[in-house]
Amino acid sequence: MATARYEIRVLGAAARFACAHDERVLIAMERAGLATVPVGCRGGGCGICKVEVLEGDYRCGPMSRVHVSAAEEAAGAALACKVFPKSDLVLRPLGKCFDQTRYQEEGASNHGC
Repeated sequence: MATARYEIRVLGAAARFACAHDERVLIAMERAGLATVPVGCRGGGCGICKVEVLEGDYRCGPMSRVHVSAAEEAAGAALACKVFPKSDLVLRPLGKCFDQTRYQEEGASNHGC
Protein backbone atom coordinates (compact mmCIF):
# COMPACT_ATOMS: atom_id res chain seq x y z
CA MET A 1 0.00 0.00 0.00
CA ALA A 2 1.41 3.40 -1.00
CA THR A 3 1.95 6.07 1.63
CA ALA A 4 -0.25 9.13 1.14
CA ARG A 5 1.83 12.24 0.41
CA TYR A 6 0.55 15.79 0.54
CA GLU A 7 1.80 19.14 -0.74
CA ILE A 8 2.65 21.72 1.92
CA ARG A 9 2.77 25.41 1.03
CA VAL A 10 3.95 28.16 3.37
CA LEU A 11 2.71 31.68 2.66
CA GLY A 12 5.52 33.94 1.53
CA ALA A 13 7.72 31.09 0.32
CA ALA A 14 8.07 30.08 -3.30
CA ALA A 15 9.00 26.47 -2.57
CA ARG A 16 6.52 23.75 -1.68
CA PHE A 17 7.36 20.38 -0.21
CA ALA A 18 5.86 16.93 0.13
CA CYS A 19 4.91 15.40 3.45
CA ALA A 20 3.64 11.89 4.17
CA HIS A 21 0.54 11.42 6.32
CA ASP A 22 2.67 9.90 9.09
CA GLU A 23 5.45 12.52 8.95
CA ARG A 24 5.62 15.77 10.91
CA VAL A 25 5.44 18.84 8.66
CA LEU A 26 8.56 20.43 10.17
CA ILE A 27 10.63 17.28 9.59
CA ALA A 28 9.42 17.03 5.97
CA MET A 29 10.41 20.67 5.41
CA GLU A 30 13.92 20.03 6.75
CA ARG A 31 14.21 16.81 4.72
CA ALA A 32 13.41 18.87 1.60
CA GLY A 33 16.28 21.23 2.48
CA LEU A 34 13.99 24.20 3.12
CA ALA A 35 13.77 26.76 5.92
CA THR A 36 10.32 28.27 5.40
CA VAL A 37 9.25 27.83 9.04
CA PRO A 38 11.63 28.61 11.92
CA VAL A 39 13.04 25.52 13.68
CA GLY A 40 13.63 25.12 17.41
CA CYS A 41 13.47 22.06 19.63
CA ARG A 42 11.44 19.83 17.24
CA GLY A 43 9.55 18.42 20.23
CA GLY A 44 6.62 20.76 20.86
CA GLY A 45 8.12 22.65 23.77
CA CYS A 46 9.63 25.91 22.49
CA GLY A 47 6.95 27.44 20.24
CA ILE A 48 9.37 28.63 17.56
CA CYS A 49 7.64 26.65 14.78
CA LYS A 50 4.12 27.93 15.54
CA VAL A 51 1.97 28.19 12.42
CA GLU A 52 -1.62 28.85 11.45
CA VAL A 53 -3.15 26.21 9.18
CA LEU A 54 -5.13 28.24 6.65
CA GLU A 55 -6.23 25.39 4.41
CA GLY A 56 -6.38 21.63 4.70
CA ASP A 57 -6.98 18.87 7.22
CA TYR A 58 -4.42 17.65 9.75
CA ARG A 59 -3.97 16.04 13.12
CA CYS A 60 -1.70 17.21 15.93
CA GLY A 61 0.45 15.46 18.45
CA PRO A 62 0.66 16.87 22.00
CA MET A 63 1.73 20.53 22.18
CA SER A 64 2.71 22.77 25.07
CA ARG A 65 -0.26 24.94 26.11
CA VAL A 66 2.28 27.62 26.98
CA HIS A 67 2.76 28.13 23.23
CA VAL A 68 -0.61 27.09 21.75
CA SER A 69 -3.70 27.60 23.88
CA ALA A 70 -6.81 25.48 23.37
CA ALA A 71 -8.53 28.52 21.83
CA GLU A 72 -5.63 29.10 19.43
CA GLU A 73 -5.62 25.42 18.47
CA ALA A 74 -9.35 25.56 17.77
CA ALA A 75 -8.69 28.57 15.48
CA GLY A 76 -6.05 26.64 13.48
CA ALA A 77 -2.80 27.38 15.33
CA ALA A 78 -0.37 24.52 15.87
CA LEU A 79 3.32 23.74 16.19
CA ALA A 80 4.66 22.52 12.84
CA CYS A 81 6.74 19.91 14.66
CA LYS A 82 3.48 18.30 15.83
CA VAL A 83 1.38 18.61 12.64
CA PHE A 84 0.65 15.51 10.54
CA PRO A 85 -1.18 16.26 7.25
CA LYS A 86 -4.40 14.55 6.20
CA SER A 87 -4.58 16.63 2.98
CA ASP A 88 -2.61 19.34 1.20
CA LEU A 89 -1.93 22.24 3.61
CA VAL A 90 -1.37 25.99 3.44
CA LEU A 91 0.47 27.40 6.47
CA ARG A 92 1.28 30.86 7.81
CA PRO A 93 4.21 31.13 10.26
CA LEU A 94 3.34 32.67 13.66
CA GLY A 95 6.30 31.63 15.84
CA LYS A 96 8.25 34.01 18.01
CA CYS A 97 11.15 34.03 15.53
CA PHE A 98 9.03 34.61 12.43
CA ASP A 99 9.96 38.26 11.95
CA GLN A 100 13.61 37.18 11.68
CA THR A 101 12.86 34.54 9.06
CA ARG A 102 14.04 35.15 5.53
CA TYR A 103 12.14 33.12 2.97
CA GLN A 104 14.52 31.36 0.65
CA GLU A 105 14.13 28.22 -1.34
CA GLU A 106 17.55 26.99 -0.22
CA GLY A 107 20.35 27.90 2.10
CA ALA A 108 18.55 29.79 4.88
CA SER A 109 18.90 28.54 8.42
CA ASN A 110 16.34 29.23 11.11
CA HIS A 111 17.70 26.82 13.68
CA GLY A 112 17.34 28.35 17.13
CA CYS A 113 16.45 31.80 15.69
